[in-house]
Amino acid sequence: MKPESSAWKQLEEHAAARLRVSFASRVLRAARPADAQVWSELEEQAAARLQAGFADRVLHAVRTAIPAEIPSFFSQFALSAATVAVCMAAVVYLHDRTTRIEDERSLADWQRLAADAQDFDLSP
Repeated sequence: MKPESSAWKQLEEHAAARLRVSFASRVLRAARPADAQVWSELEEQAAARLQAGFADRVLHAVRTAIPAEIPSFFSQFALSAATVAVCMAAVVYLHDRTTRIEDERSLADWQRLAADAQDFDLSP
């Protein structure tokens, strides 16, 4: 197994071999601070390490790795129908639960009222 520093160095060399010379210049020009001398030296060093075609190869690799398929109308409709079904099931479940709890509360109140009425009826 390679040490981490060796892996980073290999990755750096691999990336540097694939970048265009103008790539570093454009990036550094976009972020140029007040001290232009330092940035120009960095541009020169970066330009010396970058090869032409890197950006194009990266974009091509990304485009081939990620399929650019647009979902079909049927798949969009199926997803929408499934979402509607799940939402309706949740609404029906919550309505049933709320109704059952309310019925139990009402029944308990009526039982308490009936017991009070019986106690009142039996008292002399």
